[in-house]
Amino acid sequence: MISPIASTTQNANPLAASSGQTAALASDFETFLLMLTAQARHQDPLEPLDSSEYAAQLAQFSMVEQQVQTNDLLTALTLSMSSMNLEELASWVGMDVRSTSPFQFDGAPVTLYGQAAPAADGAVLVIRDADGAEVERITVQTTDSVFVWAGTKEDGTPLPAGTYSAALESYDGEEVLSTQPMSSYAQVIEAQVGEDTVLLTLENGQVIPAGLVSGVRTGT
Repeated sequence: MISPIASTTQNANPLAASSGQTAALASDFETFLLMLTAQARHQDPLEPLDSSEYAAQLAQFSMVEQQVQTNDLLTALTLSMSSMNLEELASWVGMDVRSTSPFQFDGAPVTLYGQAAPAADGAVLVIRDADGAEVERITVQTTDSVFVWAGTKEDGTPLPAGTYSAALESYDGEEVLSTQPMSSYAQVIEAQVGEDTVLLTLENGQVIPAGLVSGVRTGT
């Protein structure tokens, strides 16, 4: 049964590889400097080094120096981005997030969120179990957007604990206008970086991308 509530609204470590490359470039840079200094110091005064060749070596010297500085900058950026990713992941853990993923029922009432289509003159809340079997159909007001599902059948018999999902069917007379999944809150117990998004593991075992979250609140 349900009671309406007033509407409210992993690859190898890239940092280690970068650090090793920077160290190698720095070593080459120092070696090049020593060689160029020794060449200038010991050149034959009667046959000095050709100016164009010397300029070419100085250009190579400058390129090596710039490469070392570039790698240092990239390393700093990598450290900064890694720190930001860790902070973002940590900020999710322990928070309650709202999504349309299946929810866990443990005997306590569950608050569900949804809105009937604007043109609807009737609405029905449909509850399904983990296997997709329909376990309850409840007529609700089209003006309500927040509902508390008690987890009991019409005769008051409690449903077993487990994973359920809810959808709101909107009607115009006998015609179904739309069927929208209802959302609920669940706590995040783990966050990790996916291919192109942050993946959140909820307390009921569901894993959802952060992009599907429609609301966040302090964990209870």
